[in-house]
Order: sequence, then structure tokens, then C-alpha cells
Amino acid sequence: MKDAVDRLTPLGLMILALLEEGDMHPYEMMRLLRQRRDDRLVTITNGTLYHTVGRLERAGLLAEVGIDRDGNRPERTTYSQTDLGREAVAEWVRRELARIDHPAEFRVALAEAHNLERGEVAALLGTRRSALEAVRAELDAGLASARLREVPEQYLLEVERESVMLGHDIAWLEDLVRRLERHDFPWGAPEAPSARYLEERKAARR
Repeated sequence: MKDAVDRLTPLGLMILALLEEGDMHPYEMMRLLRQRRDDRLVTITNGTLYHTVGRLERAGLLAEVGIDRDGNRPERTTYSQTDLGREAVAEWVRRELARIDHPAEFRVALAEAHNLERGEVAALLGTRRSALEAVRAELDAGLASARLREVPEQYLLEVERESVMLGHDIAWLEDLVRRLERHDFPWGAPEAPSARYLEERKAARR
């Protein structure tokens, strides 16, 4: 499992997480990812998506479940998430939510955090917040030391900005953890899919 998770790319993670919603062919995956603007988080091209699907299949994280042909369209192979794939999604998200050295991966993990229980997500984000607080404390100590030594402010601007940005990130994490701890904050898959969701899936299959 560790090897499979280590080799899982952000795009691969998003494909596997998408299959939590049901079996799909790669064209449907691509349309849904683009409709939802997930191309903000990962680069999505025909080549990279089909290549990634192939890698996931060879790793046993997804499996072929059928081949369809609609009219004159090319055959479309449908895939399903395997138990190993489901476990890999949870483990990858679990790992990346707490890390502070993979900012791009964190954005993907946050987008897929709903695949974990809310209590676990709150705990992981709490760990992340503590790590960021330690980094910010080190930056602020360095700034204070530099100012005592009368280092000109023009040389400290980048460090100052980093400290301010970390402060905003820490405050946002604190607020998110509080929201997760409230029972009225929606979490996880809805009991029944909305009409809008069903229409989105239908459009993506065309």
C-alpha cells in the first residue's frame, strides 16, 4: 500500500476519488473534472489522463468493468475503483493534509478531504496548523533579530510577507476546524444525489 500511495500523482488521486461516485469511462472523467474546474488544481489533457488511468489499472487501483459502444462513437472502456484504490485515496489524503512541504498536493488533498471522517480531518488540520505556527514563530524571531541589528526593512519584505500569509492561513485553518466540529456543518456524501448532480453526470456521459 505504501508503495502505491507514494507513486500516486495528484491527477491519479483525483481520478480515483472521482470513481467513488460510480463507474466511468475516461472521457466522462475528463468532462467532469473540467466542468468542476479541477483543472485549477492539476493539468488535465487527453494524453495525461489516459496514461494515468493505465498506470492506475496496472497498479491495481482501478479495474476495467466493461466496454461500451454508442452509435458510431469509438468504444469506451469503463473503470471501477478497487478496494485498494479506495484505501489509497484515504491514505494519500491523510498524508498530504498534515504536510506543509507539498503546497500543490495539499490543495488536492483539501478538495478530497470529504473522503475521510470529519473528526480525522479536523485532527490532521490541527497538526498542520501547529506545524505552520512553528514556522511562523521562527520567521518572526528572525525578523525581530534582524530589526534589532538594524537590517534595512527593504531586505525583510519577503520574510514579512511570508509571516503575514502564514498568519492568514493559520487563522483560516482554526476557523475550518471549528466548523468541522459543528454537527450542522455538512460533511461526506449526501444521502441522495441532487437533480443538478444527476444532470451533470448525464451530460458528461454524452
